[in-house]
Amino acid sequence: MRRPWFMGAPLAGALLLAGCGDPASGRDVAAPLPETTHQRAAASPTAAPSPATAPVVLYLGDSLAMENQNVLGQELRRDLRARYTSAPYSGTTLCDYLEGTGERSLVPDTDKAAALVRGLRPDVVVLQFWGNSWGYTPCMDGITYAGSRERYLERYTADARRLTEQIAAAGGARRPAIVWVLQGPDPMTPERVRLVNQVYEEQAAAAKDAVADAGRAVSPAADRYTWTQRLPCTAYERAHPGYCTEPGQGRTALHRDDDYLHFCLAPTTSTPKPCPVRSPGILRLAREITRAVAERTGR
Repeated sequence: MRRPWFMGAPLAGALLLAGCGDPASGRDVAAPLPETTHQRAAASPTAAPSPATAPVVLYLGDSLAMENQNVLGQELRRDLRARYTSAPYSGTTLCDYLEGTGERSLVPDTDKAAALVRGLRPDVVVLQFWGNSWGYTPCMDGITYAGSRERYLERYTADARRLTEQIAAAGGARRPAIVWVLQGPDPMTPERVRLVNQVYEEQAAAAKDAVADAGRAVSPAADRYTWTQRLPCTAYERAHPGYCTEPGQGRTALHRDDDYLHFCLAPTTSTPKPCPVRSPGILRLAREITRAVAERTGR
C-alpha cells in the first residue's frame, strides 16, 4: 500500500496516501507486489496458551501492517515468547483476505486468512486495516467512502463479519482469538476512521474477540481523533536515542513531512517492505498491539 507520491502545500495539494488514504489526483499507482514476511512456526499444541505456553500469533493487514511487521514481531517475541507469522499486503482491505474472492483480490489464495489459520493453527489473529476507502482493491466493487458513506460502512461491516466467520471455521475446535487494531486519526476524513473503528469494536464485541486501541498511542492525549505529526516524547523515547526525534523540544515525529499516513520515518520506496529505521509511531503501535495480545492470552 505504500508507494511513492508527491505533494505540494500540506493537505491542500494533490495528496496521495500511498494505498491507504484517498488519493486526490488521477496518477496511476502500481499494483502492490505480493511481498510478505512469513516466519512460520509449528502449530501450538493447545487451544489457548497457558501462562507457560508461547502463543502462536498471525498478523494480517495493509501497508501499516507491512511497515509494522518486524517491530511487532520483535515485541511479541521478547515480551510473550510468541511464535509469529506476518503476511501483510499493501493496498488491501478486509475483503482481500476473504476466501472466494479469486482474481478480484490482491491477496493470493495461499495467504487468505482462513488458509493461513488452517496451516498455522494460531492462538491469535491480529487484523490491522486502515479501511481502503476509495475502491482501489477490486473486491470492494467500486464502493467508496466518498461515493456513499452508508454503502461503504455496510460493506465494511459485512466483510468484518465474514472474515471473522471464515477464521472461526478454519480454526474449528481451536478457534483463534481475533484482535482488531483500532486506527489512528485520518487527516483527510477524520470521521471515517472513527466509524471504521466502531465497526471493529462492534464486531469484536459480537464475536467475543478483542480490540487493540493502537491508534490512541499516536493521538493527542486530549483528542483521540485529531491528527498530529508530532507528540510529546514518552519516558521510553527520552531514554532511547533515536526515538525522541526532537529531544530539545521534548517531542517526537510520528510521520514524515511528505507522508501524513504512514509511520515509517524512512523515505517511501516503490516496493512495499518493513520499515528499516527506528520510528516512534511504529513502536507505539506495536507495543499496544502486544499489550492487547498479552491480555487476550493471559500472559
